[in-house]
Amino acid sequence: MGDVSRVAVTAEAADLLRRLRAEHGPLMFHQSGGCCDGSSPMCYPLGEFATGSSDVLLGSLDVEGAEPVPVWMSAAQFEYWSHTHLTIDVVPGRGGGFSLEAPLGVRFLIRSRLLSEEEMAGLGPAAAQGAGPGGGTEGLRFGTFGLNSPPATVQQYQCPLTRSASTWQ
Repeated sequence: MGDVSRVAVTAEAADLLRRLRAEHGPLMFHQSGGCCDGSSPMCYPLGEFATGSSDVLLGSLDVEGAEPVPVWMSAAQFEYWSHTHLTIDVVPGRGGGFSLEAPLGVRFLIRSRLLSEEEMAGLGPAAAQGAGPGGGTEGLRFGTFGLNSPPATVQQYQCPLTRSASTWQ
């Protein structure tokens, strides 16, 4: 598989992960690809979020002083993001959901860029099928999930819900 990775973490996010690790134990990320805050990376204690056959293991974050932090994404979302490298960062403000950082007044954020052709060639297939309650990756099946050449352009993801007057459509 080489040294090419689909995921990385900023120094600031790694600092926060060490803090969360000290309080909650080993960690994991999942990004569902839902609308609005549902498309934010959510941090959970390892195994608290049950992954399954509709999830893809993108890789693990190397966080000095802690065990690797696996990063999962829904397979449907991965179809759109398969040509990107994702970096988990942290910014001020509260996100939605049940992510561990929420009470601290910060939120995790994904920064993305297209993978180069050389990086795409150096990637192995992404791991599919979720792990058991302990978050282990034994017995994973592998699939490519549409790993073809990168798209010519990147379109911004937009929430399909819009607010008009006083109703959501």
